[in-house]
Amino acid sequence: MSSEATPIQESTPKSPTSPESLHLPTNKLRERSPSPMRDFLIPSPLPTRRNRTFSASVRASEGPVYSGVCKCFSRSKGHGFITPSDGGSDIFVHISDIEGEYVPVEGDEVTYKVCTIPPKLEKVQAVEVNIIHLKPGTKHETWGGHVITN
Repeated sequence: MSSEATPIQESTPKSPTSPESLHLPTNKLRERSPSPMRDFLIPSPLPTRRNRTFSASVRASEGPVYSGVCKCFSRSKGHGFITPSDGGSDIFVHISDIEGEYVPVEGDEVTYKVCTIPPKLEKVQAVEVNIIHLKPGTKHETWGGHVITN
């Protein structure tokens, strides 16, 4: 039997600042556990014109027309509130439900119809909102960005 000795290679210790010592070995990296919610956006609970069901749109369009005054509206946030003329609680309005060429501002008189908000269908939101009278003395902006003063 011949016994050949395998040469032992001496390894020199790596410098702490060498590029090889700054990286973790590839065999020690852990795989991230896949999250079931990764790559999914949380859906908005508020129905917009795009995701409102056909039956809810039909019920809203067949309903009565109400009038009120715009309490506030934020174009950057995409929503606002309307104070009804009959004195009820404020009604939510989404940017997708505004009709016409002007962005509503506080004090504008509007007409609207209502649609229930899921999941319990206890609250309502304004749909088919039309500005019928612009508040005098205020600057109004069009959806295209032009500012108009009356």
